[in-house]
Amino acid sequence: MPTFLLKSTYTPEGLNGLLRDGGTKRAEVVRALVENAGGEMTSLHFAFAEQDTYVLCDLPDHRAAASLAMAIGAARGLRVQVTPLLNPTEVDEAARMPTGYTPPGA
Repeated sequence: MPTFLLKSTYTPEGLNGLLRDGGTKRAEVVRALVENAGGEMTSLHFAFAEQDTYVLCDLPDHRAAASLAMAIGAARGLRVQVTPLLNPTEVDEAARMPTGYTPPGA
């Protein structure tokens, strides 16, 4: 299964929910969301940085990732970015793929 990094920033409404529910309950909600999409959550971390949460998960495909992003965004508690991740073997395979690209001016 492809691996994805979900980075989220809480909206004011989302922060109020976090204060009410706590981090453990939010992690359980995210785990259930990922599992309902046919995936598996590897980890969830809260941060005091540009992003408030970082979720590493495996999902069946890009459609599942897009579905999660749309559901999360529509709920208006978080703004989420979904980043597909490659493992080292996938990078090796990509580096060996012929592209036939010609740079400008060549």
